[in-house]
Amino acid sequence: MFKKKKYDKQHLIYGYLFIAPTAIGLFLLNIWPAIQTVMLSFQRSTGFGNTTFVGLENYKKLFSDKEVWQSLINTTVYVVLSVPAIIVLSLLVAVLMNQKIKGLSLYRTIYFLPVVAAPSAVAMLWRWLFNSEYGLINIILRKLGMGGVAWMTNPNIVITTIVIVGIWSAIGYNMILLLAGLQEIPKDYYEAATIDGATPVKQFFNITLPLVTPTLFFVVVTTVIGAFQVFDVIFMMIEPGSEAMLHTESLAYLFYKHSFILNDKGYGSAIVVLLLLIILALTGVQMKLQKKWVNY
Repeated sequence: MFKKKKYDKQHLIYGYLFIAPTAIGLFLLNIWPAIQTVMLSFQRSTGFGNTTFVGLENYKKLFSDKEVWQSLINTTVYVVLSVPAIIVLSLLVAVLMNQKIKGLSLYRTIYFLPVVAAPSAVAMLWRWLFNSEYGLINIILRKLGMGGVAWMTNPNIVITTIVIVGIWSAIGYNMILLLAGLQEIPKDYYEAATIDGATPVKQFFNITLPLVTPTLFFVVVTTVIGAFQVFDVIFMMIEPGSEAMLHTESLAYLFYKHSFILNDKGYGSAIVVLLLLIILALTGVQMKLQKKWVNY
């Protein structure tokens, strides 16, 4: 029988004091607002901050609202298009940034710049680049003899525009995480593989990829969560009320619209609770599937 280890009361007190700021901040800034949001989803705003309890009325309205379903489709399309591209490109860039090349620090800084840049500034920059009249991208296309593209107004193209910006914004952060994982792989494996005659491609698939899967798993989970929460790019780049907005409006944007524009915070809370449940379900599935491909 193992005896339970007894801790000195003084050590416990100091331990609780050290974690208290983080625990209090987590509760006040994350847990308590989430609880309030769930409670508010069962209420209806009546103006001037007053609410009345309506039970499941918001959720009944939620599942019959065509705009909600369209937003869910838009969000899913964004996730399906952006997440694989972000993961693949982030891993590729991380592998390249893990090599011994001249100006390595400069390249790493350039790739990381989108992370430290303000989202509003990033969105405004891309809005200028994708402008139909004087945007740099269309100017280049016209110089090449191709017609300009209505990147932000054509309903069939606009989701692709948002995906491009989302991919560009996410690569830098994921690159840093994957780079840290790559640098933990012992160099002896690569030296032995080189002696055995393994090509760089074989080394990547047989050494690099299997050993970086723990970090890759974390990157996949956080990227999926971030993709489902896409908001700022849509808010800054697409005109409200336009047909293009109908084909890009995400669940996060719809939550903002009902909560802060239409002032129906109860219904907006129900939308964000739906988004939360979707993210929790997908994260749970990923946690189950990690045993099949993650090597610890």
